[in-house]
Amino acid sequence: MTTNDRPHAAAHHAEQSLSGGNVSAGVVRIGDTVRRPAGPWTPAVHALLTHLHEAGFRAAPRPLGIDDQGREVLTFAPGQVVWPDRFALLEPRRRLAQVARLIRDFHDAVQTFTPPADARWQTLIPAEGADIIAHHDLAPWNLIAGDDAEWTIIDWDTAAPASRLWDVAYAVHGFIPLSADPTWQRTDAPDRLRLFADAYGLDEPERRRLVPLLSRRTRSMHDFLRDQAAQGHQPWSTLWAEGHGDTWRDDTEYIERREELWTRALLSG
Repeated sequence: MTTNDRPHAAAHHAEQSLSGGNVSAGVVRIGDTVRRPAGPWTPAVHALLTHLHEAGFRAAPRPLGIDDQGREVLTFAPGQVVWPDRFALLEPRRRLAQVARLIRDFHDAVQTFTPPADARWQTLIPAEGADIIAHHDLAPWNLIAGDDAEWTIIDWDTAAPASRLWDVAYAVHGFIPLSADPTWQRTDAPDRLRLFADAYGLDEPERRRLVPLLSRRTRSMHDFLRDQAAQGHQPWSTLWAEGHGDTWRDDTEYIERREELWTRALLSG
């Protein structure tokens, strides 16, 4: 499909700009669709999303093609973005476990995905491993919370090869969260980490490999912003100037200082 198969159905709806996240310029809602700027990676991402739906994974937008302005068209996911104002939605243990299982379901579904021969991915940060096509930004700012059975992971533009644990390490940072910020820092972070690993289904060797990966994955975000800012690339330069790099650095140091704590949490019992 090269064009949206429902252009006339949405034509009478006005465009509504959608904010949220750090890179949302040009993202609009029209009726029950979302329109986003397309890129060279869009065909591969659409093939991935189509596969996920065919494999029974419904917690992702469904691609509807490209509209007459060259924008990708995706189904709109109703609900509330979890970060930052609705993070309390993840406070109950069952909700955090639900997120971990949702990520595991995605990783299981993508395992059988064969990328198109000409697939081009938007690879922003060099990844460790390449056993799946990972999301690369599994975080509460990309989770739409509707009903319990209708949560949706959005923003798949940076999907690219990586390991499962690379994706899990990033997700753990955001969903626990592993934060140096006193506003978000949690005394129950070890318990939440153990809960997440149990719900995802990590075995003991994976848990051991995850611990050092937590800080490496977090540091990769700091280094990416630093390097992009040094080259004057937007929107990364603005994010760096706003202090996002400092946040990722502080979180990295917070995680590194507590590696023994994370190891005990993951391997005890």
